[in-house]
Amino acid sequence: MNKYILRTSLFWLLIFAAVIGIIAYRSHGRQQPASHSDSVQPIASGPAAQPSTPQMGSDAATASPKMEAPLVPVQLTSEQMQSIGVRTGTVEYKQLSDDIRATGTVDIDERLVSYVQVRFPGYIRRVFANASYQYVKKGEPLFTIYSPDLVATQQEYLLARQNEKAMSASTVDGVAAGAASLSTAAERRLQQWDIPESEIAKLKETGKAISDLAINSPVSGYITERNALPNMYAEPATRLYTLADLSHVWVNAQVFQNDVGRLKPGDSAEITVDAYPNRTFSGRIENILPQVDMTTRTVGVRIAVSNPGVKLKPGMFVNVDLKSALGRQLVVPASAVFQTGTRQLVFVDHGNGNLEPKDVVLGPRVGDDYVVLKGVEAHQHIVTSANFLLDSESQLQAAAGSYAPPPPGAGNATQQAPTVDVDFTTNPNPPRKGVNTFRVKLTGANGSPITGADVTVTFFMPSMPAMSMAAMNATAKLTEKGDGLYEGQGNLGSGGTWQVTITAQQSGKIIATKQLHVNAEGGM
Repeated sequence: MNKYILRTSLFWLLIFAAVIGIIAYRSHGRQQPASHSDSVQPIASGPAAQPSTPQMGSDAATASPKMEAPLVPVQLTSEQMQSIGVRTGTVEYKQLSDDIRATGTVDIDERLVSYVQVRFPGYIRRVFANASYQYVKKGEPLFTIYSPDLVATQQEYLLARQNEKAMSASTVDGVAAGAASLSTAAERRLQQWDIPESEIAKLKETGKAISDLAINSPVSGYITERNALPNMYAEPATRLYTLADLSHVWVNAQVFQNDVGRLKPGDSAEITVDAYPNRTFSGRIENILPQVDMTTRTVGVRIAVSNPGVKLKPGMFVNVDLKSALGRQLVVPASAVFQTGTRQLVFVDHGNGNLEPKDVVLGPRVGDDYVVLKGVEAHQHIVTSANFLLDSESQLQAAAGSYAPPPPGAGNATQQAPTVDVDFTTNPNPPRKGVNTFRVKLTGANGSPITGADVTVTFFMPSMPAMSMAAMNATAKLTEKGDGLYEGQGNLGSGGTWQVTITAQQSGKIIATKQLHVNAEGGM
């Protein structure tokens, strides 16, 4: 059984090589002058032609890059389908959620960044928050500062309050109100300098100016930048601290531009990192950045992620799984699609071994499926394996012109080949490089000879680039000799293994085909 499967697989691979040679030859043959058309002929598929003795062609198998090999339906028996491993699936609708995998880096959420500055000049005395990435809570003191301007303003405020008390009992019109307005103006000046209300209350209570004012943290977060140093002179433009709240972070994912069209703000994302193999962080797309990286051809996608315990550190490399809902789509298994380079094909199973190649237009690949935009319909059965061999067989039958649609109810019958026995011999046997005589004996199912047939023998040897040899072809029309025997001559241009196809026709219909390999003697 294993030997049978091996022989069958080898047979199909050789068929594929034959396809390439035949197509290349036919393409080249159409470009040759008319005076050389009789030297090499394609397999005859119409009425009988005059007997001839064609010579071997040795032109390079070069075809136009725009040419596509023709394809025809393939008819196989159940045994053939089983031997090459044909399996089928179904075209169906599915609710799809696309997964786009990318990489990214953790970054600080810019909306949660705060700066610490003073609104008056002064000298820093003591520094409490004295290390980068130190965590500070909101209201916690960062440093103390001495400012001559601040002390003078406090003294003015205290003097204004004293005058307000002294003038409050005055009967002179406007005196009490003027003193109160001076006190209020001095207090507002302190407030505009961002002096905490607790310090102003302390000033009112003690009646003494505060020389060293404590500046507290406006938010809770980590110190990402520190410029406050003891005895440093600070001005309002000096950025003393940068604080970042890392309880929420951004993940900047790099998504290939081909995938960006499937994403939109609000789509969910899952973040994983090698440092925590069993942990998944959830987030949502906030923005798709309007810029493509010219080097990597990727687009930045900004994802907002909750970061409890600050597990995700800024600058950390992460893996991103983006979820995009595509809705209900018509899909085929990815294994059912055969990529030819310029075409996408699927083979539709019509039953009883009748397999038809169909061009399809594909959408995105989602997991193990392809979205199909055009070419097939729901509930159709398609081939999901052995597509390469089926494509080879389809091209071979199209190139040889040997396909005939199976009649209704043909089932697993293979055209008419089983009813005619084809016996092929050569003289000399085995054949050699140069002129040889080919004989074909046709016998019916009842043992009677088949007469009145047009018999063609085609030889093909694929190219061997490693030896700088082009593909070679030769076709011979055999002449009927009587009693079912047909004979003719052909010139083999090289020794080696040739792929031989024998075709017999009557009244323009194929009655028998046979394919085999023949080893010819002689050098290359």
